[in-house]
Amino acid sequence: MIESILIYLFLGSVAGLISGLFGLGGGVILVPVLAWLFKSEGFPTDLIMHMALATSLATIIATSISSMRAHHKVKAVNWETVFQLTPGIILGSFVGAYLAGLLSTVALKQFFALFLILIVGQLLFQLQPEKGKKALSVLQKRAAGVMIGTLSALLGIGGGSITVPLLIYAKTAPKQAVAVSSACGLPIALVGSLSYLLIGWNTAGLPENSLGYIYLPALLGIIASSTLTAPLGARIAHKLPAQTLKRWFALLLAAIGLKLLY
Repeated sequence: MIESILIYLFLGSVAGLISGLFGLGGGVILVPVLAWLFKSEGFPTDLIMHMALATSLATIIATSISSMRAHHKVKAVNWETVFQLTPGIILGSFVGAYLAGLLSTVALKQFFALFLILIVGQLLFQLQPEKGKKALSVLQKRAAGVMIGTLSALLGIGGGSITVPLLIYAKTAPKQAVAVSSACGLPIALVGSLSYLLIGWNTAGLPENSLGYIYLPALLGIIASSTLTAPLGARIAHKLPAQTLKRWFALLLAAIGLKLLY
């Protein structure tokens, strides 16, 4: 158990650094690595991805609160937009977790691998959405929230890689889009992880120290270290060649994605 906790502490520190360095949620690393660790610990094969997704989402609760407070202090969060997106996000997060419960580990791995490949393309080619000419209506924001919540819960991520491009396209300044996304990460993480907890509650074969699909030793270890290293990653990002780092990180994600697929 002690060895496992040390591994989760190390994983959390890496995820925090990546989050700070590249502005990506740690879920892009946490989900595949947790899946491999859970497999090595002998968890039931058909539960591995569900537990990796659920545990990743639960870790985002702590990191999203920290990020949201930081953006709020500098008055960057447009709370009106957050509150307009949140009802859809709540619904979508539950739907995403429910759909994940219906899918096999293999299907979830393939879906996550395709998502990683999209992230690789964005990092390598610096793909950015053009700023739109028209803001979204309230109804459109509700619908967008459902999409953001569903995909985020299915992928075990905080949703920034989906929310930010969508908001920029909807005539939102990039810095404000990032701030709104950080605030939206909290309902995604709360509702998504709670849904995974409830859906997995009576599932047979869950390992000890699990709450539904959430594996507590991994959750505690990752939270303890990721909250410390995320600020460090942000400071390092200002001192190192960002473009070179992104290319190397993209290659790492590509390797992870291919490994998940094959």
